[in-house]
Amino acid sequence: MGSSARKKQEKKKDFQSLSTVAPDVVQQFKHNLSLASSSRSDKQRRDALAYLTSQLSSHPPVNPVGTNILLSKLLPLISDSSTPVRSQLLKLLRALPEEEAKHSTEQAIMFIRAGMTHLSADISGDSLGVMEWLLDVAEDELVTIPGGWVKTLSTFCVTMGWSLSSAAHGWTSAARSSLRAKDAQTLARQISILSRFLQAGLRSETAAVPSSEEYWDSFYGLPRSSNAFEYLNLFGSRRDEEGEMYPNREARQQVFYRRFFEPVTKGIEKVKKEGGAAGRAAVGLDQVLKNGMGDYAASAGMDAQDLLNLW
Repeated sequence: MGSSARKKQEKKKDFQSLSTVAPDVVQQFKHNLSLASSSRSDKQRRDALAYLTSQLSSHPPVNPVGTNILLSKLLPLISDSSTPVRSQLLKLLRALPEEEAKHSTEQAIMFIRAGMTHLSADISGDSLGVMEWLLDVAEDELVTIPGGWVKTLSTFCVTMGWSLSSAAHGWTSAARSSLRAKDAQTLARQISILSRFLQAGLRSETAAVPSSEEYWDSFYGLPRSSNAFEYLNLFGSRRDEEGEMYPNREARQQVFYRRFFEPVTKGIEKVKKEGGAAGRAAVGLDQVLKNGMGDYAASAGMDAQDLLNLW
């Protein structure tokens, strides 16, 4: 065999070494998940997210790693520098099963708050879309998890420039002198989402009348949730007011009145004077406050935080 023929044979073997069998679906999914979370190329991250979205949207959905692991890998992309990547991420989030996604609420809100306070206006604005998604799937969980109530309210106040008392909480934000058209649209959206958040946390709670079986189960039955006594924080580090859980409406009303009622109401009045979309959104927020705080009576007695401060 001549040298040229031998070279042709060797070159042919190079191409024959490739497998003709289609890659395993599970391996493809994991490979694209790795690309989406770690690739340096914006296009690769976007395309990988698009592939994952198509798998999650198929019938039946394909997700071999589970929703919790998927979110732990992809939630950092909320603050991704690429707008197409962030847009595709939101599409993927909306394709996830709501019942499974709500179990990652505590992790999700941490990245959402970071995105909302990002220096980039585009990232901050896109994070509001993720906040809307989280309210759609887990609004009840969001207002009761550790830090879900106070930290999220603080984040909204920071982004909208509604200053809290510097003496009590250590920070202020400069007041807005005027609003550009784009800023006004962003502010209107922020206020609308804040209205949804407050509505979830301050709406009246209707206690279901338990059956006799449920009544005795509450005394003698084993809890069905994985961490039924988490609110007691028996084995965790001591929480401050921001990281505390507020499992009922009264507790959320109490801390809201003490820390946020004054700056939020002042912010509402100022935005109303600006008019436009932001002014209309402020009117809606004002109504949410009236509905949620109208029956609240500030107590001169000691509350839970006062007792914690004595400890």
